[in-house]
Amino acid sequence: MTTPEFADNRDNFCYRHPDRQSFVLCQRCLRTICGECQTPAAVGVICPECMKEERKNRTPAQKRAERRWGGRSSTMAAVRSGNPVVTYALMLITSIIGLLQLVPGMGPAITQQLLFAGPYLYPDLFGAPFEPWRLLTAVFAHGGFIHLALNMLALWMLGQSLEPMLGRVRFLALYLISGLGGSVAVALLAPGTATVGASGAVFGLMAALLIVGRHIGANVTGILVILGINFVVGFFIGGIAWQAHLGGAVVGALLAFILTRTRRRDQRVWQIVLLAAVAVALLVIVAFIPPLLITSIYS
Repeated sequence: MTTPEFADNRDNFCYRHPDRQSFVLCQRCLRTICGECQTPAAVGVICPECMKEERKNRTPAQKRAERRWGGRSSTMAAVRSGNPVVTYALMLITSIIGLLQLVPGMGPAITQQLLFAGPYLYPDLFGAPFEPWRLLTAVFAHGGFIHLALNMLALWMLGQSLEPMLGRVRFLALYLISGLGGSVAVALLAPGTATVGASGAVFGLMAALLIVGRHIGANVTGILVILGINFVVGFFIGGIAWQAHLGGAVVGALLAFILTRTRRRDQRVWQIVLLAAVAVALLVIVAFIPPLLITSIYS
């Protein structure tokens, strides 16, 4: 029951609809707003006037992205206000594993359980146990603190842009399938090489940002230069699996192409089917490598 004191206080009613009682404040101007006037933001809700002001202050690149990615869709709402939760979760999980790898007496055992190498896919040829899950577990392990720090810094920087734009599920799929692509490339091009690290997944994110940025009309020269430099460096520094970089980048670019061409709501089923098809194709490719190809490398 509303008391006379409550009814006399205009702060308890929506400033745009004075006849509507509300207990919700705009997080920007702190005025009371009813359910009709509430727009979800990063924290809480904001009123139509604050939303209008926020849209007015968008950069040209953001405006182009809104036009090309479907106007006031949920995707663009994420661009404006989404938090990269998946990015933070991946960083947390990977960092915990990476730090455990640094613990004396524990690190080598963890690394051995998570690393990937071709022999774990072809037990008949190499005599190793069949452990295909290493195609993905290697993404969460690293070869040292610097290796871990550089990949997590890259993940944080790329995730800030890509995850809000693509959405959490799409971003996670992009990261994991790109990492899978990196491991598959190692199995194809260097089956005897043991590898760990999120570099394949990170290169997939860089390639995806390049494709998505080009699609929305942004200046992608800087991304292209960084991608090229990082890829070339892998050929000159020992201990770097450039095959994983190549595989991750190719798969990431392919996934980004699919995402940019199936962004409408009515294309969601096709998007899921095509993303799943890429993952399955990678597994089929790595499962049916001709044994003669591998044995010829070591003959």
